[in-house]
Amino acid sequence: MSHLLVVDDAAVDRKLVGGLLESQTNYQVEYASNGLDALEQIEAKLPLAVITDLQMPEMDGMQLVTQMRELYPTVPAILITGFGSEDIALQALLLGAADYVSKDTLARELAHSVESVLQISDRERPQQRLSHCLQYEELRYEIENDVRLVAPLVSKLQQSTIEMGIVDQHGSIRLGKAIAEAIRNAIYHGNLEISSSHLEHPDEAAAVRREEAPYNQRRVHIRANLAPDQARFLIRDEGNGFDLGQLPDVQEDPSRLTQSDKRGLVLIRTFVDEVIFNESGNEVTLVKISPAYS
Repeated sequence: MSHLLVVDDAAVDRKLVGGLLESQTNYQVEYASNGLDALEQIEAKLPLAVITDLQMPEMDGMQLVTQMRELYPTVPAILITGFGSEDIALQALLLGAADYVSKDTLARELAHSVESVLQISDRERPQQRLSHCLQYEELRYEIENDVRLVAPLVSKLQQSTIEMGIVDQHGSIRLGKAIAEAIRNAIYHGNLEISSSHLEHPDEAAAVRREEAPYNQRRVHIRANLAPDQARFLIRDEGNGFDLGQLPDVQEDPSRLTQSDKRGLVLIRTFVDEVIFNESGNEVTLVKISPAYS
């Protein structure tokens, strides 16, 4: 069975994180005490994902993320952040981490983060690299408010961006995470109007709303336009939108990284080159520029 690798210099914290993962997922968990130890274990046996603390001796989480991006780009890294480490967490996201979870929300969010990242980083998916042949592609989807549709849809969009040469495998993981977060936001917060107070159990609230009018009639519309220089993904819901003035700015206030209800927008803005909202807030366009044209 493939495994997850937990990296932390504190034995108590390693066991806490590992215990949560073993009880809430179906994956085996192995452990490393710092970044150097983790790299040795990754070289010996490739894990599905690495869950790492930020502050460790010898090689910290930031250095580990940087090395993994260069040496093991298909293995996603998830950061565990503590109070006061928001600046470092943001830097690590920019350097290549796939997601982050705050220490005070581990029990609620860690397993979901791991499952979400693994769904969009499946290294077993066949990828046809046709970047020299494919010149333009437009894809349109209209989906119901069913989050089970998100992973296969994102997988298709990832495959297309790789074939076009816009991103590599590592870049597709981060791009896929951004697209998935945007679609989930459109479902939960847009069409179903689930508030932040229900974030601990969003699926329960969603199950009720999907059966009620007017929520059960709403759809999410996705349009992808791909060319060799860039990919544009438009995601539109049929809800009432939101106040654009409430959008988080983590550059000015890194503490927003630890706020669960702002986490999706933080990841979206970090993993793509441009984020454009319409005036009413029910439509967002994500723009990813090919490195060859940036």
